[in-house]
Amino acid sequence: MLCKTRFFFTQNSLVLNTLHRSKVSRLSIAPILKSRSFTFSRFLNNIRSSTRSYTTVGTTGAASTFPKASISDALKASVKQNPKVDPVISDKSVGYWLIGTSGLVFSIVVVGGLTRLTESGLSITEWKPVTGTIPPLNEVEWEEEFNKYKESPEFKQLNSHITLDEFKFIFSMEWGHRLLGRTIGMLFILPALYFWKTRKFSSHVKWKVVGLTALLGLQGAIGWWMVKSGLDEEGLAERNSKPTVSQYRLTTHLGAAFLLYLGVLWTAFEILNENKWLKQIKTSSDSSVINNLNTVFEKLNSPALKRVKLYAGALLALTFITAMSGGMVAGLDAGLIYNTFPLMGEDYIPSKNELFSPIFSRKDDHSDLWWRNLLENPTTVQLIHRILATTTFTALTVFHLYANRRKAIIPRHAAKMFHAVMGFLTLQVTLGISTLIYLVPIPLAAAHQAGALALLTTVLAYCSRLKKPRPETMHYINKLMKDQLMKQK
Repeated sequence: MLCKTRFFFTQNSLVLNTLHRSKVSRLSIAPILKSRSFTFSRFLNNIRSSTRSYTTVGTTGAASTFPKASISDALKASVKQNPKVDPVISDKSVGYWLIGTSGLVFSIVVVGGLTRLTESGLSITEWKPVTGTIPPLNEVEWEEEFNKYKESPEFKQLNSHITLDEFKFIFSMEWGHRLLGRTIGMLFILPALYFWKTRKFSSHVKWKVVGLTALLGLQGAIGWWMVKSGLDEEGLAERNSKPTVSQYRLTTHLGAAFLLYLGVLWTAFEILNENKWLKQIKTSSDSSVINNLNTVFEKLNSPALKRVKLYAGALLALTFITAMSGGMVAGLDAGLIYNTFPLMGEDYIPSKNELFSPIFSRKDDHSDLWWRNLLENPTTVQLIHRILATTTFTALTVFHLYANRRKAIIPRHAAKMFHAVMGFLTLQVTLGISTLIYLVPIPLAAAHQAGALALLTTVLAYCSRLKKPRPETMHYINKLMKDQLMKQK
């Protein structure tokens, strides 16, 4: 029978054999040792292949000596001993930096939505990644920018009546959006270089950051590619469209921003979760804390949780797809028609002739009739968004009931997070319906876009709390737990 402060080592053969051979434990571990196949040579190999800040060699009749340093000090010492080796767990400052970066990405998504809603996105007709940082500083420069805008299709067809002061507003909206993007790039890349140089990244986080940096750079290029579609007169004529950006490119730009946000936030959650476990081990003199931590690990590694994780991942994907369908609605201004809910006009579903109109086909044989209506017909696109939104609401609600019936296998901190998911889900549905029936007012539309990202955030947070620890993390935590046990002895 193990004492309360050491019960969590019953499944760790390395620790048990260490205690048995060092003869410093008064625990009764014989039954467990008999059920494990473990050789002393394998134990020695494990000892030699790892760097430890303590000794596992016991002495008869005298207590072994162990360093008094805290776990955080031990982590720093291990890095100093071998400065060319990345830490197993990234420093918590990296997690906080990523959380801050995700907040900036969230804000630029909202600003981008406002830029779209105020029809400001085509006011700057050039892409100057460096010199474009400086806005016009005097009236002469403002006139030069205004003259460039006068050559654009948007001015010629829609905005020929605007004054210089009105142009200054839409220019400032687009310039602010681009400046925020540049700021995010600087605040992501420069700290990343510092953390890389000082080896604050673990190996797997290091390459995640490389991928996120590439996606961040690609996002800027996608943004200009999107704007260019609204400046190309030939492309507009081919699409038979007013001067506006392509809904395909707009959704690609939005999707890349969402993926960047989710990638940054997922990495931050993983780092902070691992550092939270380390902090709990540091205070492991309280047996209840260790008891809770061990219970969490058991649940996260339990095969019974596999189906819950699968459903949660599917719900995250469904929520993302629903948000992207909202991007298609925005790109086609489809929210300005059928401003009733749940009916679309007099019926729940418009007529087939309206949903699959030959007007949107560009081929004589109408072979592109179906897919073009699904992606370019505002009526059909709005219906698809309604269906996806209703499906997402229903699926999340049903999963909530499903998860409540399985509280015993779901970690408590994950179960609490899903309550937040349901709260944001209710808010998002309310914002979506309100935006529609009030003819897309700018404040409601911007809040609806922000609500989509907030809902995705909570679903992602729920998934992160179901993620089982990495094998490297568990191995490292086991070593620290053993260190704590031996020091207590």
